[in-house]
Amino acid sequence: MAQAVEEWYKQMPIITRSYLTAAIVTTIGCSLEIISPYNLYLNPRLIFKQYQLWRLVTNFLYFRKMDLDFLFHMFFLARYCKLLEENSFRGRTADFFYMLLFGSTVLTGIVLIGGMVPYVSESFAKIIFLSNSLTFMMVYVWSKQNPFIHMSFLGLFTFTAAYLPWVLLGFSVLVGASAWVDLLGMIAGHAYYFLEDVYPRMTGRRPLRTPSFIKALFADEAVVVARPAAVRFAAPPPEEVHQD
Repeated sequence: MAQAVEEWYKQMPIITRSYLTAAIVTTIGCSLEIISPYNLYLNPRLIFKQYQLWRLVTNFLYFRKMDLDFLFHMFFLARYCKLLEENSFRGRTADFFYMLLFGSTVLTGIVLIGGMVPYVSESFAKIIFLSNSLTFMMVYVWSKQNPFIHMSFLGLFTFTAAYLPWVLLGFSVLVGASAWVDLLGMIAGHAYYFLEDVYPRMTGRRPLRTPSFIKALFADEAVVVARPAAVRFAAPPPEEVHQD
């Protein structure tokens, strides 16, 4: 059993493995009181006035208490992050990292700006960890790129992957969780999907082109596709050529 888990872990692509490891270590560290969540959460005043810039990253690593909800999100993080990195972003690790960076920036921007808007500022002020929202963003992007895959929810009913975010959102509401967290993930996911997939097809321009300095950080392996037209057959040896 332990060997199977080790093999499963080693076979994860680099970004998925790194994020999953950081999330589990951070959450366990907080549960054991080795790390304090008060040093991790998103706080605009501490970020901009005391320059605690690490909070822009650490708020995406803590998944609250180690309970059923934690296991639920770890499953979705491991599954859909891995599926995206191995399929849609195969051979494009830098692009996948840039997608996560874009999503993190959008989520942080929404919370910071929303915290300054009257009537909704109180709701946004309660959102101090965006790890669940980033996970939901990955689920949303995967569902948009694989809309026709058939799925089942707890064996109760089946649906196509295009409706997966809405099914999960409804489940969150039923169990009493905040819908804001999932909605933020859907907004960030849709922003990425529109700018990366829809807008380029409409205009021929790609606004989310990965910067070269990010590509320089990752040595992606080229994905080779064999083409029949490129196959050439060598001439037979002279001794095998028979003349009439």
